[in-house]
Amino acid sequence: MREHRGTLKAVETMVLPIVVGVDGSEPSLHAVDWAVDEAVRHGVPLRVVHASLWERYEGAALADTPDVASDAVTGHDLAESVVAGAAWRAGLRAPTLEISTGVVPEDPVSALLREALRASAVVTGVRGRGPIRELLLGSVSLSLAARAPCPVVVVRGRTQNSQAATGRIVLGVGTGVTAPATVRYAFREAAVRACEIEAVRAWRRPAHRTAPHPLPDGATHAEEVAAAALLDEALDGVAQEYPGVTVHRALVEGSARHALVTRSSAGDLLIIGARRPRGHLGPQLGLVGHTVLHHSDCPVAVVSQQE
Repeated sequence: MREHRGTLKAVETMVLPIVVGVDGSEPSLHAVDWAVDEAVRHGVPLRVVHASLWERYEGAALADTPDVASDAVTGHDLAESVVAGAAWRAGLRAPTLEISTGVVPEDPVSALLREALRASAVVTGVRGRGPIRELLLGSVSLSLAARAPCPVVVVRGRTQNSQAATGRIVLGVGTGVTAPATVRYAFREAAVRACEIEAVRAWRRPAHRTAPHPLPDGATHAEEVAAAALLDEALDGVAQEYPGVTVHRALVEGSARHALVTRSSAGDLLIIGARRPRGHLGPQLGLVGHTVLHHSDCPVAVVSQQE
């Protein structure tokens, strides 16, 4: 019995790696770069994973490529070269970083969801290799963001926004009180990056109230006051744990989707929570989540939060 307890303690204190999913595409290599920098910031290992059944999920685009034989798409050699090339790239970027690799004979969602159980975060590129990759967010990234138990980062947007150049993290505070796990993730990221947080809460007047007469100067709508209270409630407890992190609180009248996408242009990372209602198999992204994952100008982190 003592030996069993010791084993549990070892598991509990194990440093969880950042996992990055690769498929050989350019977006996945950008994800490797981002994941390397993130692992270095947090002092954790990096794990590079390739699911060898990736093309069944994203489409058979490579099979139609003239210089790639169709029987090589799922071949062991190709899978090994994909993961080895990504690991080599990671090693060049951070020579002292601890890097492990894995080729998993599964579809990418199943493989990366399994990896997510033992990861501090899972990182993917914005699109995969499918034939409509220029139009839509990769189905792998979208599925992971909706279902993973750990934070999922989709590396997308403009190059300068993925290189921690703006010095700002954007945190979306949603309906109700955003879970402490999501807020704490934002503060932890801001602390290791030595940057500030812009916490955004959108609000709307009820549709039936058109307010034909504007409010006097200095007056506020009841909905705006309630939004400010929710923002304070979400932030204050965690903010006390990170006194060195500067927080700017933004109340925006209108669409949360529009507010977050607009502010993403000035951010290094956009963080939102994904609700996980009790009894459901995975988090629910909602319209805001889908919008920012498709249109953000910076990488997006989705953090699961239990209801």
